[in-house]
Amino acid sequence: MNNVQFSKFWFKLRSYLRSSDFTRALILGIAIVIPVVTGIYYDYLEIGLSIALGALWTSPSNTNGSIRKNTISILAATALITCISLIGGYLDLTLWFLLPVLGFISFSVSFLAVYGPRAALVGFSGLMALVLSFAFSPQKLEVYEYSLLIGLGGIWYLLLAITWQLLRPKSQVEEVLQNIIEATAEFLEVRSQLIDPKEKHHHFRSLLIRKQDRIVELHQSLREILLDQKNINQSHYHGVRLLVFAQLVEILETALANPIGYDRIVLFFENNPKHGKSFSQLILQMANELRKIGNIPILTSHTETTEAILEQTKNLIYEMKVHTDKRIDEDYLMLKNFYEYQEELFKRLNNIKDLLTKKQVNRQKFLDNEFALKFAPQQNYSISVLKDNFNFKSPIFKHSLRLSIAMILGFLLGSVLEFQNQYWILLTIMVIMRPSYGLTKSRTKERITGTLIGAAIAMVIVTFWSNFYLYGVLGVVTLVLAFSVIQKNYMAGAIFVTLSIIFIYGILQPDIFEVISYRIYDTLLGGALSFIAIKWIWPNWSYSQIEQKISDSLDANRNYFKQIVDYYTKKGAMPADYQIARKQAFDKNSNLSNSFQEIVQEPVSKQGDFTKTYEMVVLNFRLLSSLSTLNGFIRSHSTTEASPDFLAIAHHVETNLLQAIAVLGNKHIENPSKTNDAFEEKIGRLKHQTLSESQSNIAEEGLYQEAHLILEQIQWLQTISQSILFLVADWKNRS
Repeated sequence: MNNVQFSKFWFKLRSYLRSSDFTRALILGIAIVIPVVTGIYYDYLEIGLSIALGALWTSPSNTNGSIRKNTISILAATALITCISLIGGYLDLTLWFLLPVLGFISFSVSFLAVYGPRAALVGFSGLMALVLSFAFSPQKLEVYEYSLLIGLGGIWYLLLAITWQLLRPKSQVEEVLQNIIEATAEFLEVRSQLIDPKEKHHHFRSLLIRKQDRIVELHQSLREILLDQKNINQSHYHGVRLLVFAQLVEILETALANPIGYDRIVLFFENNPKHGKSFSQLILQMANELRKIGNIPILTSHTETTEAILEQTKNLIYEMKVHTDKRIDEDYLMLKNFYEYQEELFKRLNNIKDLLTKKQVNRQKFLDNEFALKFAPQQNYSISVLKDNFNFKSPIFKHSLRLSIAMILGFLLGSVLEFQNQYWILLTIMVIMRPSYGLTKSRTKERITGTLIGAAIAMVIVTFWSNFYLYGVLGVVTLVLAFSVIQKNYMAGAIFVTLSIIFIYGILQPDIFEVISYRIYDTLLGGALSFIAIKWIWPNWSYSQIEQKISDSLDANRNYFKQIVDYYTKKGAMPADYQIARKQAFDKNSNLSNSFQEIVQEPVSKQGDFTKTYEMVVLNFRLLSSLSTLNGFIRSHSTTEASPDFLAIAHHVETNLLQAIAVLGNKHIENPSKTNDAFEEKIGRLKHQTLSESQSNIAEEGLYQEAHLILEQIQWLQTISQSILFLVADWKNRS
């Protein structure tokens, strides 16, 4: 292992040990071990186990977010598991009466997911309490005492979690910031490959979309932490991180911007390889600069500085103009615009560097509280949300029903077949089954594979070592490792979960090999039931919802375009509506892309018109890229007044998008918007303004640069919007 590889390995190990996932798993380990050990020492094992179970069941509700939100979610989970424990303790029912109660509670707690991801985790805590209550029945405690101890365990976990968050209030923000920086650097690297004529561009375009989705997801996580009413500008630290976050948002849009189509620039770089090499090296160096800012090791290094590469690229563009007798031709303007976006990107990087290295930043630069809170994630917790989703149109409703039926079948089969621990079947169903087919399928495979690997490792260990103290230590260590990696690597999490369960039961039962065999049987049955349920019990195929996702994305892009045109027309200060529209456009495009990825994982027979869906996703991505390009230029340059021809074409683009949305809404369009002679005349006038004057007047290069880019983008937007409208119309006619 060379120095670079070791540096990368050490960085990953250090990041893992500092990660919030590992921290939460460590807190859980402490929350379990202390009451259990104390209970054993003072001969109150049932009390210790009850408190430990309360901490375990509450732990899923602890996620990234502010102290206030985590406190509320953990308290909600504590109340829920206490109620479930109390109800379950007083229900001494036969199997046939127990099954509907099991189904009803499973449905009710899983249906909480309609209130968003945080509520879904609270519901998951409730499911854990329901399922694992079958594993432990206290003999010396009354039901109400046991339930109160379960609640005490939740409070105990809350105290540990909040104490840790108070001791390290910056850790979550720094972790997510670093993840955003790394994801953005990877995004830039893919951009550099997209302009390389030697690469497979189809693959990298799809990869670029996925990288963008990951960044948007991380942006949402950081907003969840930073844009909390109690956090906004409460300290210099939060004020600075909000400014850094704002710069990272700008970097994503600037990196997404592309003044011309990829095919055209790739063709140019194929004929002019030194220009392509220079731009590719420049973009890669920007990625390295980002990693340096985030203190992330880089695998490659350049002897030249970013400033030197910028200057080298700039000189190549200037030489190009000299060789064309100082005429301002289209290729020159194309490269100059492309270069200026890289220059703007470097400026944003330096802004972040300055913000993070300066000890003091003028508080007047901080974002206004009222303005910042407009971007805070909002969740409606009214009872109307439950009513609106209580039907078969709701994916969460169908998932909750599907899950409850699978749980009933799992417990019934486990009882009839006399499995040793029926709740293991329920636990497998609970953690595997998700609303989407693709995720459930992949989790089923990973869970079964992880269980088999974990069982094999456990068999080797117990064959050579038979020590209860060793089993106890390994049980706790593997449990911590399981909870620390399960979000990022489900198979590894399944391996550690299996090891933990086997070692803990190895202490309680002498025949550990029997424990291993039952663990395998239960996992196989639970995995099979999950897969059968997701495929045949009210399946929720993503293709059935894709039209709505496309419509939402088109509408968000249309609104963003409208805000850009308004700003170009009126100038002045950037309005809040514009920035909200930009956020919505990125969010809705990401939702569309995620839905498409779900379709990819589903059976071919359930994918609908896959080719047209893919075309629509790509067109939406290109639409957003063009909007980012247009917006980036308008914001960073002193522009002239928007011409009537530009506004007329912009209106035509918006009309195309509105008509496409109407068609998706099953509305009949009599005369779909098409280009005509008058429209082509407007384009011609804009083009004439750009090219004819640019050949004769060098002093006004900035004006021609503006006209050229605006012309390129408005033509490109017109082409994309027209393609979207025709594609949607053809799509609906076929269906």
